[in-house]
Amino acid sequence: MTALRRKVRNARRRSAAIALALAFGLPALSAAQSPAASDAAPEASAKAVPPVEVRVEPVPIALVLPLTSAAFGRAAEAVRAGFLAAADAAGVKPLVIGHGDDDVVATFAKAKDSGARVIVGPLVRDDMKNLAAAGLDLPPTIALNQLDEGTALPANVYALSLTIDGEARQLARRAREDGAATVAVIASDTPRQQRFASAFNAEWILAGGGAPVIFRFDAAPEVLRLMRRELVKTPVDAALLAVDGTDAALAKPYVGAIPSYTSSQVNERQPPETLRELDGVRFFDMPWLVDADATAFAALKRPDYPNATLDRLYALGVDAFHVARAFADGPPAKLEFDGATGHLSLDATRQFVREGRLMQFRGGRIVPVGLR
Repeated sequence: MTALRRKVRNARRRSAAIALALAFGLPALSAAQSPAASDAAPEASAKAVPPVEVRVEPVPIALVLPLTSAAFGRAAEAVRAGFLAAADAAGVKPLVIGHGDDDVVATFAKAKDSGARVIVGPLVRDDMKNLAAAGLDLPPTIALNQLDEGTALPANVYALSLTIDGEARQLARRAREDGAATVAVIASDTPRQQRFASAFNAEWILAGGGAPVIFRFDAAPEVLRLMRRELVKTPVDAALLAVDGTDAALAKPYVGAIPSYTSSQVNERQPPETLRELDGVRFFDMPWLVDADATAFAALKRPDYPNATLDRLYALGVDAFHVARAFADGPPAKLEFDGATGHLSLDATRQFVREGRLMQFRGGRIVPVGLR
């Protein structure tokens, strides 16, 4: 077994130095020159020339992102790039409005005043909370994050997000479909992984599974050996690795042959030796990453991002455009389609349920489950 050192991931995002000029309108109309007074007919000179009325048409779609935020600017740029790539392929020109860390409410008011029939944003959860608290009367709005569990969305707001909770619920249902009745949940202490584990546990029990056996993940070899002994004494049908990608490779050898599941974070361009340690582990990920050559994506630009996180945000932008376009003439009674982030369907709570593709590690490669 190869010993893997735990990697510390750099979570700092570079500051985005972007200023957007946000003016739109129709080209100016010029009136024809009046004839000279000596050439004018008496009847014409006696009549007043009616004024030319110039009407600015409302913009169908407005995209509102934290483009000038030091913390979130880079993520916002990736979403913007995907959104505009999809819009360009469709021949649509949306209005893009950037904001910083403290002016999201004012920026949404500006988007509303532009006459937008649908607004896409905000991207950041705290911005979404601030917008909800402001109580603005907005047109249909496609938020790219979600509120805290159990908090209802404001009127006219819909949620399309990449949150880890949906993956956890899909994994729980899949493990049950695979025949598992008992499960060990190995979770780290990070808030993200704790939320992932909690969502899995709730869906697992709802699907009829037994009470999960909980293990706290610790990278220390002696702790991992103790966990392996406990798993031998208390056999389970499946294991959830609620840990970051590199930690999943540390934990998997101690789990042994137990069918194991984890989040898409495991698909983060890890080196070949790490991938071999993950042999057999299953996870759901988006078609944009695992089916890059699909015909559906042929017309879209594919930027060379330094990490898979930005790739995922780009794909979110692509799908956000398609959703916004479907909402431009009012919220549809039903919306379901295969997108870059997965199969998307709008549920009764105004949230989009996202189902990814089930993949697994085999021989140091990532392949679809069921591929021989």
